Amino acid sequence: MKEDVFFMERALALAKKGTGRVNPNPMVGAVIVKDGTIIGEGWHERFGGLHAERNALAACQVSVAGATLYVTLEPCCHYGKTPPCTEAILEHHIARVVIGSLDPNPLVAGKGMRILREKGISVAEGVLKEKCDGINEVFFHYIRTKTPYVTMKYAMTLDGKIATRAGHSKWITGNPARVRVHEDRNRHMSIMTGVGTVLTDDPMLNCRLPGGRQPVRLILDTHLRTPLTAQVITTAGEIPTWLLTCCEDTEKQERYREKGCQVLKMAEKDGHVDLCQAMKLLGERGIDSIYLEGGERLNGAALEAGIVRAVHCYIGAKFFGGSDARTPVGGNGVELPGQAPGVEIRDVTFYGEDILVEGVLL
Repeated sequence: MKEDVFFMERALALAKKGTGRVNPNPMVGAVIVKDGTIIGEGWHERFGGLHAERNALAACQVSVAGATLYVTLEPCCHYGKTPPCTEAILEHHIARVVIGSLDPNPLVAGKGMRILREKGISVAEGVLKEKCDGINEVFFHYIRTKTPYVTMKYAMTLDGKIATRAGHSKWITGNPARVRVHEDRNRHMSIMTGVGTVLTDDPMLNCRLPGGRQPVRLILDTHLRTPLTAQVITTAGEIPTWLLTCCEDTEKQERYREKGCQVLKMAEKDGHVDLCQAMKLLGERGIDSIYLEGGERLNGAALEAGIVRAVHCYIGAKFFGGSDARTPVGGNGVELPGQAPGVEIRDVTFYGEDILVEGVLL
């Protein structure tokens, strides 16, 4: 029905208002319609806050009895930080519920929809399913694997260089592209880089959007070589900073803790932090997404470990040249073209003269 699509589009727009605020929960929007008119709408505004359905119900100024609820994700039916949304729907005598995505959470997974139907409520599912699934790709991955969704981001020149032969990389892209990077930092729960990038660039690794969320900074530092004067360390009291290390020197670890950092002892693999173990540990700590802003060695290791799910490749309209200039991905690489991991290109966007290619690994 055209009407269902129209109101679900509105619910999707509302859901996106939760960007960077609800992780590791999903983004959800809800619209309540009666006699063809919207009488209430809401979205999941922050982690731990009311769900979209309850916010939409609270916004109604007239009786919702007999109304239709449009919601981008199947209503929950279990007690968590808030009571089940199915209870609220039943209490308010909603007549019809239109759902975009089914919730893969084992605590829900079709149960919410079944409860509503058993109570006599008309339920339609799969309206704008692809779009509704798309806004919660991170949540779906996290709830199924309990590991973070990793997006590998890098900027390179038209000849595939991420720095000059002297190691300089500021700037490959222009301001419009860099603004988009900060938008994506806001979307992700964490930013990850390696100690090599810290030593070379001394990055701040923060989100500079007005009102933006500061993601957790994850530094892979096998031997704890990050200078105590690095920006990520001196600001650790303001922005969460976690050092993932194989170093067993407790006195050395304590120096970073005194600066406000968390130091996480990791297993070693091939002389570096075991990335697969790191993903498991970070997932257990509630990190659902990582924006990987590493150099060629970390990017290569991440691909070889199989932890990368998506790629953001920025292409600056310039050439650096130089056979010794660094490229985006290091490591051993593949021997034959047919061994290369495939990528499904999802979008290509111009930011001024620069190009952003977005894809997901197959």
